[in-house]
Amino acid sequence: MELDSRKKAILYAIIENYQETGEPVGSRTISKLEHFKFSPATIRNEMADLEEMGLIVQPHTSAGRIPTDKGYRLYVDKMLEEQKEAKKDIPALPMADLLSKRIDRVEELLVKMAQILASNTNYTTMVTGPHYRKNKLKFLQLSSMTDGKILAVVVLEGNMVKNHILDVGETLDPQELLNLNFLLNNRLNGLSMEEINLGLISSMKEEAGAHSQVVLQILDAVAETFAQEETYPIYTSGAPNIFRYPELTGGDRASELISTLEEKKELGSAIGQLSKGGSQQDIQVFIGDEVPVDSMKDCSVVTATYSLGEGVQGKIGIIGPKRMNYQKVVDTLKDTMNQLDQVFAKPEE
Repeated sequence: MELDSRKKAILYAIIENYQETGEPVGSRTISKLEHFKFSPATIRNEMADLEEMGLIVQPHTSAGRIPTDKGYRLYVDKMLEEQKEAKKDIPALPMADLLSKRIDRVEELLVKMAQILASNTNYTTMVTGPHYRKNKLKFLQLSSMTDGKILAVVVLEGNMVKNHILDVGETLDPQELLNLNFLLNNRLNGLSMEEINLGLISSMKEEAGAHSQVVLQILDAVAETFAQEETYPIYTSGAPNIFRYPELTGGDRASELISTLEEKKELGSAIGQLSKGGSQQDIQVFIGDEVPVDSMKDCSVVTATYSLGEGVQGKIGIIGPKRMNYQKVVDTLKDTMNQLDQVFAKPEE
């Protein structure tokens, strides 16, 4: 059976009406739309064909129909294809004010970004911390503490900051700390973890003299910071938005979904799987069973890759019901990516 233009128009009308109301859509509802010139009987016949094709389904004993995952996929693929061909002026999010401040702590930026996206879309947002693997060391800062401890602040390019309290077993005076600061920054700045090799470490130990073990502890802290790439944090916002959508709150659905968002282990695994395929610039849409988390099978997830410059990247995901407003979500993510690119592609003044 062929999916002709009339069937597509009716399918898209069902999807868009269901997005707005959350109620099954009947033939009379479609026939009353201004641009439809078909009778309810004609529409009913086409709806029967769409149901036979697996694009819509009749829930319970309702006279109306709702889209299936297959129907949503057809609609979303068409929308994404049209997005590539058309350039749109998208109203700027409040993100512009946030980004204009060039927040130095990336964690703070990501938390606020998740909050803004959740508020703007009325869905749930997850944002992963950036990947460090190809990142480089920007600088180190050592500060004295009490009881033979020092604070080592490790800053990676992209302004990723990690603090480490190290028990070095000795009290370093200000000049000794200054010398170690100079040694470490002089030898390590601009290097990736792969470039900090045994020869360099041996040379630094020799130059540090009596403080060679302190240097080794600091290098361990640097290595730990780079290793965070495998266990990046996930920031979520807007979990209560789930309760806006009845189809996500029946039975134990809401509690299971909330638990997934709070525990975040499954989210981390899901992000890894959802990241496979597609280019880094693609916005991808995963519908129902395409989402690799059992508690999210009634959801859709729209993902995008953000960049903070210097190869530092992470993922943003918008989680909502399958009847989410895909157009708004995709436009919102594109606007966010554009604003991030504009800010982080520019050198700091």
